[in-house]
Amino acid sequence: MIRGAIFDMDGTLVDNSAVHVRAFEIFCERYGVHDWQEKLAQAFGMGNDDIMRRIMPEEIIRQKGLAALADEKEAIYREIYAPTIRPVEGLADLLGRLRAAGVRLAVGSSGCRTNIDFVLEKCGIEGCFDVIVSGDRVAHCKPDPEIYLTAAAELGLNPAECVVFEDAKAGIESARRAGAGRIVALTTTLPREVLAAETAADMIVNNFAEVADLGAILQ
Repeated sequence: MIRGAIFDMDGTLVDNSAVHVRAFEIFCERYGVHDWQEKLAQAFGMGNDDIMRRIMPEEIIRQKGLAALADEKEAIYREIYAPTIRPVEGLADLLGRLRAAGVRLAVGSSGCRTNIDFVLEKCGIEGCFDVIVSGDRVAHCKPDPEIYLTAAAELGLNPAECVVFEDAKAGIESARRAGAGRIVALTTTLPREVLAAETAADMIVNNFAEVADLGAILQ
């Protein structure tokens, strides 16, 4: 029986992958980094420290520090996304139906807490979640299971009692390794055929409006 629902943020609460890519483009241009795109594509869902280690030269990391680089990139992201941000279709309705069914809700994201607060506030859903676990609260980000294990524990539930909503391979692997009872994947970042062939998702939807039957998730 599913008693908790844990939502990833990037690509799940909001369809923002293209905005993050644009923010990285602006960020990398500042530092003269040109070979970042393929490296970033392989790192979606991971924490900023891991992403920065993949795309930024070691010399720049030594000079600036991982935290400062991440803060700079995320400030760019929030500035360019603020005018157009909106939740994935059907999200508010699904959150309301889950809460009405007595399901406890959490955010479990590799993103920083500042970005999570930004998304929740701009989308008008900041009061919907019982627990928030951000990447800066854990020692290991996705695909490590720590974020989802922590979120389930803080909901007072076993991971097997939780459904996880995700979009990225790293996040789906994290949920699987945590022992999530059910994993629902969104096609915001990866095509349906890739999610079906290369992940452990139990259900694949284009958006939350397609989650018409809560029983299919909560049973």
